[in-house]
Amino acid sequence: MESILIFSGFCLIFFLVLAILSRKQPSLSQSRIMRSLGRSSVPAENEENQKEKSKKDKNTKDKNKQEKSENSFFRRLIIAFSKNSKETDQKDTELIAAGLKGWSSAEWKALRLILGLCFAIAAAALSFMLSFPILTKIEFPLFCFVIGNIAPNFWLKSKIKQRKGEILRTLPDILDLVMVSVEAGLGFDAAMMKVVEKQKGILAEEFNLVLQEIKIGKPRREALRDMAKKNDVEDLSNVIASLVQADQLGISMGNVLRNQSAQIRLRRKQRIQEAAQKAPVKMMVPLVFFVFPSLFIVILGPAIINIMDILGN
Repeated sequence: MESILIFSGFCLIFFLVLAILSRKQPSLSQSRIMRSLGRSSVPAENEENQKEKSKKDKNTKDKNKQEKSENSFFRRLIIAFSKNSKETDQKDTELIAAGLKGWSSAEWKALRLILGLCFAIAAAALSFMLSFPILTKIEFPLFCFVIGNIAPNFWLKSKIKQRKGEILRTLPDILDLVMVSVEAGLGFDAAMMKVVEKQKGILAEEFNLVLQEIKIGKPRREALRDMAKKNDVEDLSNVIASLVQADQLGISMGNVLRNQSAQIRLRRKQRIQEAAQKAPVKMMVPLVFFVFPSLFIVILGPAIINIMDILGN
């Protein structure tokens, strides 16, 4: 009896959410609006024309009903989460930085909600099948809903970190290729095209997008700044800022690229040295709590056993 009540409560909550999201706004025709405003004296000819138009509209609506009914729930779900705020802007930048350029913050929130509901429904079904206690039947679906709602954010952060690491790793080599191409007599746009042809990876794709935006008519400086803003990598932002400044002042691109490549390699070397110096500090915790106790047991264990035998005799 108690399991039936809990299951009915979950079903009631799910169908209430479904009813709220799938609620339709009342659509009034022109004649009803005129009548509500007190303008019921419409000519007969206009009424006949409106009836014909309404019949045609009904036929077209009947044809498109099936297509709209399939996507209506997801559209309302996305609209329910599409609110302009700083959080949505930040989520949009995070999605772009992760390489998910076709996603918006509203779609990401809808995905998190749907994933959490799927986890919760699966957990509820599992708890009923295994006949868990009442509290676990309530807590386990809630816990799985929270996990399904939070897990995509952890995956997104790991994707952003992986993408930034690849940009930092491949940036000096790509700058060297651009520098050699510029010093060989090519223009900066042709040098970027050479990078797209010869290299593969995130930066090659970003340079390809920059070239496409330039072909559309966007200024090169704005396209490069947008690339730096989307990826949010400090070294890449510094390189693009120096390139834009050199373009404005008329300085040779080859010298700027050579200096930037040397500075990026120096920073990468410094980051590696810093990580190597932090390693002993990070190793202290596992050494103290896991390695040293086992060493003490192995070394002092036989001696302690012998001492106890001697004292016992």
